[in-house]
Amino acid sequence: MAHGLDDVETGQAATLPRGAADRVLAVVNDLMVKASSAALVAAGFVLTYSVIVRYFLKISTDWQDETSVFLIVGAVFMSSAAVQALRGHVAIETIVGFLPAGVNRARQILVDVGSLAFCAFFAWKSWWVDDYHSGSTWGPPLWIPYSLMTIGMTLLSIQILLQVMGELRRWSRAR
Repeated sequence: MAHGLDDVETGQAATLPRGAADRVLAVVNDLMVKASSAALVAAGFVLTYSVIVRYFLKISTDWQDETSVFLIVGAVFMSSAAVQALRGHVAIETIVGFLPAGVNRARQILVDVGSLAFCAFFAWKSWWVDDYHSGSTWGPPLWIPYSLMTIGMTLLSIQILLQVMGELRRWSRAR
């Protein structure tokens, strides 16, 4: 299955030279995947604890739902750049096989530029959060999930930008 910038003829992943920014982002992505994995495990423990305490001990817990949501939101957003580095995001590529290789590369670059614009806008809009708190009885500050979303979308924007720049360099060398 072709993912994004895979070589259309061979189906193999396109190999791009890795610069310093690519290497640094790869290390950051690896750390984010590990932290996201830990966050998902922690969310599972929090929810399991909540069920056990509420069912067996009849104790109300008002923090577990939001805590698990914050952990899951963080895991999803913080790992998104690592998924993009592998071109692992869900994509509908029904026309890829019908397009000539050059047209497909141009299509993929346009898709990446559009994705970059959306992700950069999302990250920019997430940077400024007023002093909002959740409406629950626990009432945690919402800067926590917003900061995780902001950092994750910023990393994703950087990842897409590096991929677009690498593909444009590769494309210009091929000409």
